[in-house]
Amino acid sequence: MLDICLLGTGGMMPLPYRWLTSMMARYNGTGILIDCGEGTQIALKEKGWSPKPIDIICFTHYHADHISGLPGMLLTMGNAERTEPLLLIGPKGLTKVVSSLRVIAPELPFEVNCMELTETEQTVVFDGFRIEAYRVNHNVLCYGYNIVVDRIGRFDVNRAMERNIPKNYWNRLQKGEIIETEEGTFTPEMVLGKPRKGLKVTYCTDTRPTESIVRAAAEADLFICEGMYGEPEKQQKAREYKHMTFYEAAELAKRAAVKEMWLTHYSPSLTRPEEYMHDVRSIFPNAVAAKDGRSIDLMFEEA
Repeated sequence: MLDICLLGTGGMMPLPYRWLTSMMARYNGTGILIDCGEGTQIALKEKGWSPKPIDIICFTHYHADHISGLPGMLLTMGNAERTEPLLLIGPKGLTKVVSSLRVIAPELPFEVNCMELTETEQTVVFDGFRIEAYRVNHNVLCYGYNIVVDRIGRFDVNRAMERNIPKNYWNRLQKGEIIETEEGTFTPEMVLGKPRKGLKVTYCTDTRPTESIVRAAAEADLFICEGMYGEPEKQQKAREYKHMTFYEAAELAKRAAVKEMWLTHYSPSLTRPEEYMHDVRSIFPNAVAAKDGRSIDLMFEEA
């Protein structure tokens, strides 16, 4: 199960009823935060989730509304007696930006490690899942992210018995381990069926529509996408400042054949996003004008 919570849905500045855009995912004991603008801690508190199990923080880019909440978040983690290392992932310049922000959070009881993205598309593999970063098109260097959980095929007992593979190796093979013994080498392919459908969440914000987003989001279970403007007359403004309209986001969702799309990163002037959703759903029916705290538990399909 992959838990997703869109902690905040605002762009540019926090509002009394809308925190800045940030998303948290939880999978198998690991916490992943994407962006950490001002107010993210409060949004997390309102959700009832703790910052202590956050293991990875990914940053799309270094505009203040996406990273200014980091020093406070680090201090809160430290006050929660965290000792495990924290990994930060972001575009080139991450180490310098984090070092500057840590002037007000210099002493922490845990190690902070920075990984700077260097490629147009880059994958970081973890235990049981991977994070895929892909370049988008904003007025500064900016990335979107996928969180992908793969699912291996079912263990085939009959195949294992036909090959006379000892039972004490079955569990290790099911976990993907290659086992070398005096009797020979046993590989997972000997006992596993075809890979089953996993889970994928795509997140992008502060960008114009790009082919990289369509490729990254292809058949995602959930597509969380910037919708800076809902007003049709603001199309030119979206182009000028390299943001997206609701309708452009819907076209991306349609082309990528995602299951569901949540809009986020609203302009402060956009007070009632739902008013524009009729036209959005005419493009992509399974679209949601998300609000702060919207959550979903993504489950594996039964094979």
